[in-house]
Amino acid sequence: MPIETALPRRLQVLMIEDNEDDSLLLAHRFRHAGYLLDVLRVDTPAGTETALRSQPWDLILSDHDLPGFSAIAALGIMQQLDLDIPFIIVSGAIREETAIAAMRAGAHDYLTKNRLERLVPAVERELREAENRRQRRSALRAQQESEARLQAVAASTPGVIFQMQRQPGGGLSFLYASEATDMLLGVSAQALCADGALFEARLLPEARAALQAALDEAAGLSGKLNWEGQIQLAAGDTKWINLRGSLRMLEAGVELWEGGMWNITQSKRTEAELRASQLHLKALSNHLQHAKEEERERIARDVHDVLGGHLVALKFSTSLLGARLDQDPAALRERIGQIEALIDEAIETVGRVTRELRPGILKDFGLAAAIESHAEDFAQRTGIACHIRCADDDIDLPEGESTALFRIFQEALTNVSKHAEAGSVDIRLMHTGDGIVLEVGDDGKGVSDADLGKPRSFGLRGVRERVASLGGEVSLRPRIPHGTLLQVTLPAPSTLPADQETSS
Repeated sequence: MPIETALPRRLQVLMIEDNEDDSLLLAHRFRHAGYLLDVLRVDTPAGTETALRSQPWDLILSDHDLPGFSAIAALGIMQQLDLDIPFIIVSGAIREETAIAAMRAGAHDYLTKNRLERLVPAVERELREAENRRQRRSALRAQQESEARLQAVAASTPGVIFQMQRQPGGGLSFLYASEATDMLLGVSAQALCADGALFEARLLPEARAALQAALDEAAGLSGKLNWEGQIQLAAGDTKWINLRGSLRMLEAGVELWEGGMWNITQSKRTEAELRASQLHLKALSNHLQHAKEEERERIARDVHDVLGGHLVALKFSTSLLGARLDQDPAALRERIGQIEALIDEAIETVGRVTRELRPGILKDFGLAAAIESHAEDFAQRTGIACHIRCADDDIDLPEGESTALFRIFQEALTNVSKHAEAGSVDIRLMHTGDGIVLEVGDDGKGVSDADLGKPRSFGLRGVRERVASLGGEVSLRPRIPHGTLLQVTLPAPSTLPADQETSS
C-alpha cells in the first residue's frame, strides 16, 4: 500500500527544454494549480550535469528531442549520478515506440504538449511515488544499520545469541545463531541453523529432558526461560551452559524463543569448589572442637591421675610422717626423700602441661629453644629419639609466626607418634635464601597417597591452611630409605604480607 505523504507546495524544477515559451507554459500550469516554482532551464548535456550536481531537484521535465541532446541522454546523466528524481517527458510529438523506449530507460511518464491537463496530476503522482521510494530506502538503511549493530553486538558477546523455534512435537530448530556457536557448541552457526538436531545431540540425556520440561514450564507461565544443563562436545568434553530466552508465539502454535546461551562451566566449578570448601571447613571445625575436647580430657587426666595421685600420696605420707616422729631419724629421712620425689614429679607434670598449653620458653628464648624443649619432652614421653639441628639460634620471627610454626611442629610430632611407627625423628630449623624452613623427618612406615587423600586427614589440612595464611608452602614426601619428610617454608620477616606483620 502506498505511503500517504503531504506534497510540497514549492517545487525545485529542472526543465530540459530549448524553447523558452514552452517552459513558461509549463510553469504557468503549476502556478495555476497553486504551486510556487523555482525553475532552471537547460538544453545541453553539460548544463544538465552541472545543474544536477549543483542542488537537489524535486522534478525534471524534459523535451524528448533537442538539438544535439535528448531525454534519454538526460536520463543517462541522472542515472550515472545515482539520483532518483521524478522524470517526465513533455514533447510536442512522440511516437509510441519512442515513448516505450524512454519508459524502459527510466522515465516515469510522458505527455504531449497539446494535452497538458494531465501534467499536474502526473507530477503529483510521481512526487508521491518518489517520496515513498525515499522512505523505503530510509527504512531499509535503518534496518541494515540495525542488523549491522545486532551482528556487531552478537560478534562481541561471549555467548551465543539465537532465535530458536520449538515445534508442537518438541523438535528444536534455529532461525539464527551468532558465530560464538563454534566456540561454545563445537559447530558452526550455519550448520546449527541448517540442522537444529545438532544442538539436541550435544545435550546429555538428563539435560535434554530437563530443557524440554523448562520450556514447557516457561511457556505456560511467564514466557521467560532460565535453564542450566550439561552438553558433551564431539571431543568428549563436557560443559555447563546457561540458556535464557523470551517467548513469542507464532502461527500454528509454534514457539519462537529469542535469547542467549553462555558457558558457565567455570562458575559451576567454582560453586562446587566453594561447597566442598564449606563442607571441609565444617568438618575441620568439628574436628577442632573434638580435638579441643580431647586435649581438655588429656589435661584433666594428667591433673587427676598424676597431680591428684601425687597429692593424695603426699597427704598420706605426711600423715604417716606426723604419726611416727619418734621413729629412727634414718627412716624419717627416707620418708622425707619419698615426699620430695613426689613433689618433684608433681612440679614436672605442672611444667609439662603448662608448656604444652602455652610454652613460655617460646616468648622468652625464641623458636629454636622452644622446639628443642618440646622435642626433649616428646622423646621422654614417647621413647622416640629426637635429633635436633637448629643452626640459626638467632631466628627472629614475629610472635604470631613463631607461635604458628611451633604449633605446626607440635602437630608434626603428634602425627609421628600416632601414625608413623617410627624409632627416631630428625628436626631441622634454618634460614634459607627464601625464608625460614622447618623440617621434620621420621624413619617410620611412610605415608601413601591414599592416606593423604583421606577426607578426615585434618591434621595435615590444618597445617596447610595455617601455612597458606602466612604466605608459606608445605611439602610432604617420602624419605629415603623409608619414612616421611614434612617441610614447611615461611617467607622471611621482611617479605611477610603486611597484614601478617601488623597482626603479629
